[in-house]
Amino acid sequence: MHVLMVMAGGLALLGLFVLFGWLWGASAAGMALAAKVFVPVWLLVAGVNMWVGVTYAGYSARAEFPILLLVFAVPAFVAGIAVWQLARS
Repeated sequence: MHVLMVMAGGLALLGLFVLFGWLWGASAAGMALAAKVFVPVWLLVAGVNMWVGVTYAGYSARAEFPILLLVFAVPAFVAGIAVWQLARS
């Protein structure tokens, strides 16, 4: 359940990034740039989530790494689709 909540938070953060890209750039290019900027920020957030799982929840890094990949990959994939769609328009 925690994994789904973190991924939903990532998708919400992506939406926020794209919204601010639209507000600041007022174009599809601004929104695409915001989605591109989201990916490294999300990698940092997913890494912090893994660190918390290892440090405080007592999981091993080996057990948390596949979760990190899943938590990072889903919102990053959606961001990639957003960049692709926004670059086309």
